[in-house]
Amino acid sequence: MPKQSAPQELAAIAPKLVEVTDEVLFADVWERPGLSPRDRSLVTVSVLAALYRSEQLGYHLGVALDNGLSVEELSEAITHLAFYAGWPNAMTAVNQLKTIADARNARNAG
Repeated sequence: MPKQSAPQELAAIAPKLVEVTDEVLFADVWERPGLSPRDRSLVTVSVLAALYRSEQLGYHLGVALDNGLSVEELSEAITHLAFYAGWPNAMTAVNQLKTIADARNARNAG
């Protein structure tokens, strides 16, 4: 899994939040052996989509792709969530996934 880090530009405003994000969330929780990075990504994306946390969702969709989930698997998870978390949440998530997938495809094609 690529090393994750909180946006460092936030350290000027919330240094402790950035420190705890990096040292506890990413260096400890994400590294625990009970779930693979791929599974952690699936859980994270699902929760962010279900709770309509769209500001964080795009980043974690990218991480999920880096951690081995396919666009098709993420799309299927989002479709499944639509019935449990709400249609607008799923539509927002799938639009973000499309944007990220299109950007990656364009980068890989060029």
